[in-house]
Amino acid sequence: MLGEKHSWLSTPLHRLGLPLALVLVALGTGWAQEGSEPVLLEGECLVVCEPGRAAAGGPGGAALGEAPPGRVAFAAVRSHHHEPAGETSNNGTTGAIYFDQVLVNEGGGFDRTSGSFVAPVRGVYSFRFHVVKVYNRQTVQVSLMLNTWPVISAFANDPDVTREAATSSVLLPLDPGDRVSLRLRRGNLLGGWKYSSFSGFLIFPL
Repeated sequence: MLGEKHSWLSTPLHRLGLPLALVLVALGTGWAQEGSEPVLLEGECLVVCEPGRAAAGGPGGAALGEAPPGRVAFAAVRSHHHEPAGETSNNGTTGAIYFDQVLVNEGGGFDRTSGSFVAPVRGVYSFRFHVVKVYNRQTVQVSLMLNTWPVISAFANDPDVTREAATSSVLLPLDPGDRVSLRLRRGNLLGGWKYSSFSGFLIFPL
């Protein structure tokens, strides 16, 4: 008989509130079956982690019992055809590009009022934009900004194409509070709002 002291060994793991991937063999309480009588064995505490998860919260994931890092993703589009007054520039000066229809905002990082994404956690992020000019013979230049610095730019400058997109993507390491937005550096987007989008997501935390 195991006795009351070790009766928990015969209790199913789920009744003990332990995850199936966690195996605990306490010192002096391990046991093995030999014939018909259980034999108590000395042992050590052993933790078996789930695949892809680090026991100490290292790069492989969160420690057992801790919540995994939050998911962060956003996607926004412009729902109107025409440029609202004052939102972008028609004379070559810098203007913010706003997106009024938010499709996804997991983690709450996208601010519709400013058209900017604010990083909630430190990590490596992926961003993509697709900005269309329609029936516009002017060159359009769009820059993706990290805080106040332009990181990448894209152009749409074919005068013979009625619909042309300035599109690009980039991976960026961000700290909490870093702000990513789009700026119209040249030209205007009259007529092209409805076809423009801005999206991004957290690839992995740092």
